[in-house]
Amino acid sequence: MGKFTFNLPDIGEGIAEAEIVAWHVKPGDTVEEDQQIADMMTDKATVEMESPVTGKVLEVAGEVGDTIAIGSMLVVIETEGEAPAQEDVVDAPVADPAPAPAPKDEGVAERIETENSDASDADDAIAADPDPAPRPTPTPAPAPAKDTKVLASPAVRARAKDLGIDLVEIKPAADGRLRHADLDAFLSYNGGFAPAGGKRADEEIKVIGMRRRIAENMAASKRNIPHFSYVEEIDVTEMERLRGQLNEGRGDRPKLTMLPLLITAICKTLPDFPMINARFDDDAGVVTRSGAVHLGMATQTDSGLMVPVIRDAQGRNLWQLANEITRLADAARSGKAKSEELSGSTLTLTSLGPLGGVATTPVINRPEVAIIGPNRIVERPMFVSDGQGGERIEKRKLMNLSISCDHRVVDGWDAASFVQAMKKLIEQPALLLVG
Repeated sequence: MGKFTFNLPDIGEGIAEAEIVAWHVKPGDTVEEDQQIADMMTDKATVEMESPVTGKVLEVAGEVGDTIAIGSMLVVIETEGEAPAQEDVVDAPVADPAPAPAPKDEGVAERIETENSDASDADDAIAADPDPAPRPTPTPAPAPAKDTKVLASPAVRARAKDLGIDLVEIKPAADGRLRHADLDAFLSYNGGFAPAGGKRADEEIKVIGMRRRIAENMAASKRNIPHFSYVEEIDVTEMERLRGQLNEGRGDRPKLTMLPLLITAICKTLPDFPMINARFDDDAGVVTRSGAVHLGMATQTDSGLMVPVIRDAQGRNLWQLANEITRLADAARSGKAKSEELSGSTLTLTSLGPLGGVATTPVINRPEVAIIGPNRIVERPMFVSDGQGGERIEKRKLMNLSISCDHRVVDGWDAASFVQAMKKLIEQPALLLVG
């Protein structure tokens, strides 16, 4: 018998340590060569570590949430015969690092639109379900044995616990993995309530991995940036009408949501307000006004909140924006987004879609200096001109548009002027199609 000490290998240039976000083995377990043993998170990636040898696990290097240095012991494995040296079996990270979800603040919107919607469905023009694929409605199934393994993300498990739902009571989709849509369907089947049960015990949840990074970013943003918010009501009736007309003649192009139209309005307005499209380096005391619009779009995934970036949004037409929104959202939700697609934004657009409420005061995505948040679209009677010097009452579609700014860089007058200029384009959307 021999003892093989598997030290955490170098998993990226400039990486000095990594956080343990999941163990897949424990002392006493038998592991095979190339079997996954742990997930390690750095500032740039989440890496799946695999055992380089076959044997019995004798020791592991701490608990989930602990941070260990590169080169430190990760696991000790008892092997048959003489244990090989680590350099003989480990040359590089045992798994290609997948891009870690860019840790963004919770003030950023929950998701972006990837599904098609009818022109009249204004509320879903910005938000979409995190699981865009059509799925059969799950129905409650007979409870399986208690040792049944349920495949679900930590976010789904946490939500199920909050709702008092036992995951083994839900029948998953064909791939066997439970998602938020399954919880929604289960609640719908039960009249919107989880089955009655006894009082649940309190539980302590360690803040680790992506949740820790979100917490750190939130605190840093609110601690360092003096926020102020401005909200204006905008009539989007004509924009919705234009969207419907464009969709009718789109051919084989993707169906437009409101999002590409809003992005176009932002890009056409920014040249007159360069202080909005900027990044502030606190340490150097330098504000960099970006000539290009690299627009961050918040989207909710099973791994947490991610903000993929539409590069050079100012140079894309409506259909190109629609394609890029869908591509980036799919990449983020499947875990295939590249690190360069999750960083470098100069301005963020955020929305809670149909849950948007009357107004939001989003938290700035540091080091940016502004964040824009469209809110829910509602229909209300409004006084409009009758074209003959009088007025008439007409049903109109209205939406509040919020903006939060860094008061060290952006003055209130500039923020208000920017939103008013956007309002003019949105309420006269034909201007969006002029070069």
